[in-house]
Amino acid sequence: MELDNFLKLHSKVAVAFSGGVDSSYLLYAAKSAGCDVHAYFIKSQFQPQFELDDARRLSDFLEVPLTVGTVDSLADKNISNNPADRCYHCKNTIFSMIRELAKADGYSVIFDGTNADDDESDRAGMRALREMKVLSPLQECGLTKSKIRQLSLEAGLFTHDKPSYACLATRIPTGTIITNELLAQIENSEDILFKMGFTDFRIRVIPPDNAKLQVPESQWLEVAERRKDILLALKGYFTNVMLDLSTR
Repeated sequence: MELDNFLKLHSKVAVAFSGGVDSSYLLYAAKSAGCDVHAYFIKSQFQPQFELDDARRLSDFLEVPLTVGTVDSLADKNISNNPADRCYHCKNTIFSMIRELAKADGYSVIFDGTNADDDESDRAGMRALREMKVLSPLQECGLTKSKIRQLSLEAGLFTHDKPSYACLATRIPTGTIITNELLAQIENSEDILFKMGFTDFRIRVIPPDNAKLQVPESQWLEVAERRKDILLALKGYFTNVMLDLSTR
């Protein structure tokens, strides 16, 4: 089914909005299709501040109302203990809040930005979405990430070339307890590297106090040339920082 036709079946929708490429295009498409649409961003310790900033910027650009909720994800031991199905519990927490906020605003249908490239078998969180009857129009209509980027560019969305950004908890190995302090280490370290000009990278924690830097192969030379600067900048957060030579 074409996305426009799908959207015509749902005239009043709440969109789970992350500020990323997929949910941004979904918000734009719903607004363009004439839907009564409201965006919901749930801020937890797992999202860096720039994601919320981007969400506010995009919703203002589209003139779509945005509600921001906050949740303490680490209050749930099923999340903070970081089991293999952590994402399932985290999505349940986030989308339960979205459902409550949306219901209070008169919205019963919830969309999320899962796309056709997302493999449901690899994502425990997607199981939670299905159980909660959340709809994924981009996935159901066969829109891939590359197609969404193309359409976003044509629509004039600044998110069209925004790098994919998984939540901060994905930087921590399964079984390692997640703390506010550890999340702050990761966010601050990645913010430093962003300001140094690196893009589309990850800092992966190697317990107890080491880190592995994953950057695209095209940036390896720059990492090598700026090795001392990187180590100096991150020494307050990690004892050792290693470069992952596997490509991303």
